Amino acid sequence: MNVEILQLAEGARKAKGTAVIIDVFRAFTVEAYLFAQGAKEIYAVYDKTLAEKMKEEDNTRILIGERHGKILPGFAYGNSPSSIYQKDFFGKTIVHSTTNGTLGIQNAIHAKDVFVASLVNAKATAEAILQTKTDTVSLVCMGWEGKETEEDTLCAQYIASLLKGEEFKDIQEQADALRYTEGKKFFDSTQQDVFPEADFALCVDVDRFDFAIHAKMIGTYAQCRKEIIHG
Repeated sequence: MNVEILQLAEGARKAKGTAVIIDVFRAFTVEAYLFAQGAKEIYAVYDKTLAEKMKEEDNTRILIGERHGKILPGFAYGNSPSSIYQKDFFGKTIVHSTTNGTLGIQNAIHAKDVFVASLVNAKATAEAILQTKTDTVSLVCMGWEGKETEEDTLCAQYIASLLKGEEFKDIQEQADALRYTEGKKFFDSTQQDVFPEADFALCVDVDRFDFAIHAKMIGTYAQCRKEIIHG
């Protein structure tokens, strides 16, 4: 299997075969918790105007999203796992718009298949890909506002090791250590309204969930669905 780690939107445009769009802080961590808490499906939409229109078309849809980390005006929740944690989303459809992660899906135009992932379902994502028997995997780290970040690269390296059957030591310790690099914003008292401290632990709980998230472009948005792994 050929496994390549790519970076940012440019990397998404280069992705081939099976693409995995990675956003640990926080887009695809949020989607994993939403599915774990009963969400039926998630529409990943980069264009916030389109997201608002989709809500107008069906008022039962729940708007979740951010720009520059801050909740979008009129949206029910920001892109924060602690804001939706343990809430009941059973049977609900979510419209999710973010700065980085949803942009990656939109740009993976040359990939034959797309998954989205974070540390909380990294192993399940690798297992789902192995079941597809694909020979090319592009792991795309979406970073933060055009710059590479440690958490997404760590997640990509971990998934790559799982796909190749290689040992990857101390993944949880490495994830916890992110609090001293990109994750330090969650411990900044001046940014708690945007990056609450409670988000950090939820984002770095490695392999918390046993399902992958499969994404399929439909026009200008992606339909994300929970995919249970059958061993």
